[in-house]
Amino acid sequence: MKKKLVISTGAGMSAESGIATFRDAGGLWEQYPVMDVASADGFARNPRLVHSFYNRRRAELLKASPNAGHLGLAELEKDYDVYIITQNVDDLHERAGSHNVLHLHGELMKVRAVDDDSRIYTLTPESYETTPDTVIDGHRVRPHIVFFQEAVPNIEPAIDLVEQADVFVVIGTSLNVYPAAGLLHYVRPGVPIYYIDPHPATVPAGVHVIKTVASEGVTILARELSGHRPEE
Repeated sequence: MKKKLVISTGAGMSAESGIATFRDAGGLWEQYPVMDVASADGFARNPRLVHSFYNRRRAELLKASPNAGHLGLAELEKDYDVYIITQNVDDLHERAGSHNVLHLHGELMKVRAVDDDSRIYTLTPESYETTPDTVIDGHRVRPHIVFFQEAVPNIEPAIDLVEQADVFVVIGTSLNVYPAAGLLHYVRPGVPIYYIDPHPATVPAGVHVIKTVASEGVTILARELSGHRPEE
């Protein structure tokens, strides 16, 4: 049986694809007041601004392509049972070929009904812009994004995956954003942990730090994992 490789990815995973990060110097939060465009209160105050913000994010995403890091993680599925938990709202993991992707903070190319969270709709590259007046199946819609001030509904499934991991990997995150940063604490004792980031945060002893960008780091990770038998 293949070992379960669970990977938690953040903004640094997609930075090499040209997707703007939020917290880095020059990031989106320096350009937009975060509570105006990414909070529940902000959406209630000015939904048109929020729709416009995410329309621009979608336009940027449609110009982007998966980088070597995304492709490398998809390649690992040949030898491992790979599950990706991502804080990113882009679809680059899926476009790279990864089959098991859990989005913690929502998905940019989806919207959901304002009056029914269970009604989720996928936008197309030909028709991705929305406004407060957009109606699908009789419902006004909002970005399928977990705003600040809202719960993260997928955190429990993410914890379950981490608790089952035979190898756990963190890529491209500052480990400052909760609850995602707390996933590290659910890894079983003795399970190997790798952390890929060019500017890594302080991590517990025993974590294997690979201090580089995602694309190069995934190549190094694959090489290091090949030293272990992928089959149990």
